[in-house]
Amino acid sequence: MRPLSPEVQQTQLVDASDLIPDLQLEVAPPPSTLVLARSVPARPRAQAAAPPQNEASTKTDVPRIAPQLSAEETSAAQQQTSQSIGIAERNIGASKGKTLNAAQQDLASKVRSFMAEAREAARTGDWIRARNAAKKAEGLSQELVGSL
Repeated sequence: MRPLSPEVQQTQLVDASDLIPDLQLEVAPPPSTLVLARSVPARPRAQAAAPPQNEASTKTDVPRIAPQLSAEETSAAQQQTSQSIGIAERNIGASKGKTLNAAQQDLASKVRSFMAEAREAARTGDWIRARNAAKKAEGLSQELVGSL
């Protein structure tokens, strides 16, 4: 025995427009992006005063507070600065042409930065700062050479 399939009844085709109701979407417009909600009142804006013409043309230097060194101390600081920069340059030169890892590249960058700072300080006559920056460059360059 075989199961009987239900009989398919023929129905009369109905117009498709009768089955689908007319739907219209009513969407509200999006909120404006320019609307800002403030929890505090806006700060008042003060107009910047224009500098006088004679002061605008001259550059004001920031005063530096540096201890006064005797001639001997200045000479010793100059000598130590140049010696430390020389050692740092020699050590950086030893790393040229070699493949450096990230830590070594960071050290080399710091050495160059301290050498530039030392030269700038020496140019302005701040020999204590120049000596300190040169010593830092020397120490880091020695660390770099030791890691090669």
